[in-house]
Amino acid sequence: QVQLVESGGGLVQAGGSLRLSCAASGRSFGSYTMGWFRQAPGKEREFVAATRWRGGKVYIADYADSVKGRFTIVRDAAKNTVYMQMNSLKPEDTAVYYCAADSSSFTYPIDYWGQGTQVTVSS
Repeated sequence: QVQLVESGGGLVQAGGSLRLSCAASGRSFGSYTMGWFRQAPGKEREFVAATRWRGGKVYIADYADSVKGRFTIVRDAAKNTVYMQMNSLKPEDTAVYYCAADSSSFTYPIDYWGQGTQVTVSS
């Protein structure tokens, strides 16, 4: 059974930092795109960041414009785990953050989702 388990969410003041983790299990995700989406209250789920396989042990990071320069996604392929370091957090970053894994580079429908972890940034 495939599972994506997120951790690391919480409450932080504006300007602070959080680190999210997503541990995947149940199959090999070496060639999968893995990353993060988020959904704020009353808004649609949106892409945040991804690591995309480019062959061998090479992964390319990709970010939404709203988080470039503040968020960093890192993948530990041996552990089937992705991390996202979030710095300089803003109140508008408040959302439920979902880990995702997909065999088609995040083309909908996405293959697997985590349960989500809440990130709240206070002003």
